[in-house]
Amino acid sequence: MKAAVYDHPGPPDVLVYRDVPDPTVGPGDVLIAVDAISIEGGDLINRRSTPPAHGSWIVGYAASGRILEVGADVMDRKVGDRVTAFDMHGSHAELWAVPATRTWRLPSSVDATAAAALPISFGTAHHCLFARGGLRRGETVLVQGAAGGVGLAAVQLAARAGATVIAVSSGAGRFEKISLLGADHVIDRSSQDHIEAVREITKGRGVDLVVDPVGATISASLAMMAPESRLVFVGNAGGGNLSVDLWPAMQSNQTLLGVFMGALFERPQIRSTVDELLLALKNREIEVKIEKAFPLSQARDAHDFAERAKPLGRVIMVP
Repeated sequence: MKAAVYDHPGPPDVLVYRDVPDPTVGPGDVLIAVDAISIEGGDLINRRSTPPAHGSWIVGYAASGRILEVGADVMDRKVGDRVTAFDMHGSHAELWAVPATRTWRLPSSVDATAAAALPISFGTAHHCLFARGGLRRGETVLVQGAAGGVGLAAVQLAARAGATVIAVSSGAGRFEKISLLGADHVIDRSSQDHIEAVREITKGRGVDLVVDPVGATISASLAMMAPESRLVFVGNAGGGNLSVDLWPAMQSNQTLLGVFMGALFERPQIRSTVDELLLALKNREIEVKIEKAFPLSQARDAHDFAERAKPLGRVIMVP
């Protein structure tokens, strides 16, 4: 099969499109013929900084497609099922063998491209807002990195839950689109003092909940929080230093909660949540934003675009 692989970490040009052996299907796995690959923030971080376990390493967390083969122990999937999947590596390829427990069947009429990007972006946002953040109707939520996949999902889900949503992003051309997805206020991080802007919006009180997928913005996030509020930080898309002064947070009785989804996607409650989100996608209650699609053979360009162009939502590759 063809795949986008790397032999050592580095910039996008370390990716090479080449022939590699087909994956081995274990007893608990399914083999997927990939239709669409979602480039996730973790894919970029891994390619940039994580030494591969071996040469011709296939990066990638997320993809959708059709099942070609099921392992001997798999009882709830069959050949021909349309699925979306998550695993820690291997999605940047024509074929992908993943544990069946990390796949979700697609409802009829759900597009494979949107489905590829949904589990990580919307599944993560839902977990941050509700399971960890304890969001309640009427609260005020601040979403950092609101133009990214997790950020856009958090804006939509928080708005649907009856929260007041403050979105922080950069690039004025995106603001109307973010507002249309449910943000009550959009703050331009590049040209505004967003800490002061939040204070004005909340009349000096601060927000009840922050979802921060950027990492490098945690200090600013803490400065915009009300007493006894919550901060959920998930990943480090900005690649910066995560060191913060926690003394003010302690004095204000604030709660900091970390999220790393990884194996959480195999938990029954989260698996059910992703199934519900796929139905919401089918019913057009939520929208997965796709900025641009590339052929898998142009993985270098796709990764470069995902890193440099500040896309609104996800970048997709198609084998």
